[in-house]
Amino acid sequence: MAFARTCSVALVGVDGVVVEVQADLEPGLAAFTLVGLPDKALTEARDRVRAAVVNSGESWPQRKLTVGLSPASVPKSGSGFDLAVACAVLAAAERLEPASIADLLIIGELGLDGRVRPVRGVLPSVLAAADAGYKHVVVAEPTAAEAALVPGVSVLGVRSLRQLIAVLTQAPVPDEEPDQLSGRRDPSLAGLMVPGAGVHGHLREGAARLDLTDVTGQYEARRALEIAAAGGHHLYLKGPPGAGKTMLAERLPSLLPPLSQAEALEVTAIHSVAGLLPPDRPLIDTPPYYAPHHSTTMPAIVGGGSGLPRPGAVSLAHRGVLFLDEAPEFPVRVLDALRQPLESGEVTIARAAGSLRLPARFQLCLAANPCPCGRFSQRGEGCECTPAMVHRYQARLSGPLLDRVDLQVQVAPVTRVELLDGGRTAESTATVAARVLDARARAAARLSDTPWRTNAEVPGHFLRTRWKLAPGALIDAERELERGILTARGLDRVLRVAWTVADLVGRDRPTRIDVHTALVLRTGVERGLPATTPKPLAYQDPDLYLGGEN
Repeated sequence: MAFARTCSVALVGVDGVVVEVQADLEPGLAAFTLVGLPDKALTEARDRVRAAVVNSGESWPQRKLTVGLSPASVPKSGSGFDLAVACAVLAAAERLEPASIADLLIIGELGLDGRVRPVRGVLPSVLAAADAGYKHVVVAEPTAAEAALVPGVSVLGVRSLRQLIAVLTQAPVPDEEPDQLSGRRDPSLAGLMVPGAGVHGHLREGAARLDLTDVTGQYEARRALEIAAAGGHHLYLKGPPGAGKTMLAERLPSLLPPLSQAEALEVTAIHSVAGLLPPDRPLIDTPPYYAPHHSTTMPAIVGGGSGLPRPGAVSLAHRGVLFLDEAPEFPVRVLDALRQPLESGEVTIARAAGSLRLPARFQLCLAANPCPCGRFSQRGEGCECTPAMVHRYQARLSGPLLDRVDLQVQVAPVTRVELLDGGRTAESTATVAARVLDARARAAARLSDTPWRTNAEVPGHFLRTRWKLAPGALIDAERELERGILTARGLDRVLRVAWTVADLVGRDRPTRIDVHTALVLRTGVERGLPATTPKPLAYQDPDLYLGGEN
């Protein structure tokens, strides 16, 4: 038989499309034609596959060979089709039984010596295969553990084409040395990795050492960090250098609950497509954390690049934290590009060939100095910046962007007393994370019959109509709305934070004190409450709980 078929997968963003790989041999002058909208890397598969087959001890058919990739309308890129093409050619040449590969889905790059090397995006590829009904998948051995995360799929990891041929022909499987060049770290995204935070940010080695007890003082900022973690809210920390803004942001992921199985697969698929999934940890089950440098380009932040777009930092931080340190130093167009994913939880990348949607539901954490030199204060002491420089620096964070940030906290310099205290009165990450988990459980019970999972995701209309607040709870917020201090979007975000504060203290619905707390955390202005209203517990006392009543 001069025709054979098998299957592989083309990646479109973080989604896989099953592609049928067909090989046809006809009499005529020896030639190798590859059709089906391949890119440059895939076109080069003709030379890689031919060399791999010959160096694996097999003969190359000296006839007219046509390999088609169907559906032809789907763009196909990368080297992951090599192994499937080689098997289809050998089956068409009757070296393999065509029926033995017809129901297989094969993914892998071939070296010229016949070794099978891993490729990006194995997890979303196997997920697409499972959705299409495939039960048997062949991948490179280093990615077998990643592929095995998909339930209901049998995975075969091979080191070489020779091994796969032996398995398919039921011959003795030759022993092959592991490929020393099969590491899967992608240096093109190295700028997104966190210095001192392990290899990939979300795989922080020694993450347990990043504890809140390491942060001196900053009890109000700690409280904001806890609220942000409990409700999934965006956070803006502003204050002088050395006050602890970066330390606080780095500890935010450790306060977040572990990812569910579905979320873990979703996050792992994104990192697999980006080539940032280490072979020794195929499943990411903790919230990722990314802190790109302020010189990072627009495609690296929101996704894109030449050819098919690849995930950027906003997608790599999906279900985790994206931290922008020295936020005003980022280009204004990059900062404003965050507005869409902050609202929708996804980013849309438009290209001439079409548009692509990538998941991007992350928690944004911004940190900024008060001015370029960092010493600006109300008293004006020590600052060398002119008023125009201060205004220009602060204006780089646009109003529409900050309007989407729920918590805006002033981080004051650490005092001598706090510094000498040594963190003895500070709560640990484990203690705060336990409260966050309880608050998330209360929110999840309330949102169980909705498509949302955190307070930050709930639309304002539902907050105002479906879940009622305590009588008189909105008095202060309505006053700020009439004064123009709050926008309509800002009022919705105050309500979201108020629900989170109520969840943290175990209330069934927010009271006026909860809304007041949320209002202060958003506007940074403490206007006070009437004498008849219970006051919030002192923010500076670490032994007193936030948002409670005396």
